[in-house]
Parts: sequence; C-alpha cells; structure tokens
Amino acid sequence: MLQDAQTIRYYQRLTDAFVELWNRGYRTDDIRMYLDGYLAALRHGNTIEPFLIHRLEEEATRYLHDASNFAMTQPQPDYY
Repeated sequence: MLQDAQTIRYYQRLTDAFVELWNRGYRTDDIRMYLDGYLAALRHGNTIEPFLIHRLEEEATRYLHDASNFAMTQPQPDYY
C-alpha cells in the first residue's frame, strides 16, 4: 500500500494515463512500455526514493493486470 503523498500522486497520474491509453486503443503491452518509461524517468530524475518507485511499480502493475479497471461500461438508455 502506498502511503507517501508524492508517490500516491504519481500512482493517480499513472492509472489515469492507463485508462486514457486504453480508451485510445492501446493494450497491455503498450501500456506496460509506458509504465516502464515513466518509472525510468522517475529513477533518472531522483524524484522519489528507489524503494518508493519499486512500490509504485508493484501497485501500478497490479492495477494494469486487473481487468475490471478497463471494463467498458454500456451507456444506460434514457427512458422518459
């Protein structure tokens, strides 16, 4: 579980980007490459501690592998 405020913000940005990429037609392999690049940038920039980046990677990977996060909802018809 993430507890550091900055790491939580990065997680939220990542998961929002995952859903946006999914909605644009990208799939798991492409999104994983995005995650790898994002994490590499965090490591290179020394933005947060390495152990926090590792935890962020674990949580983001867990999110990515949960199919319910990418389920398409059907719009409900309007009945008047």
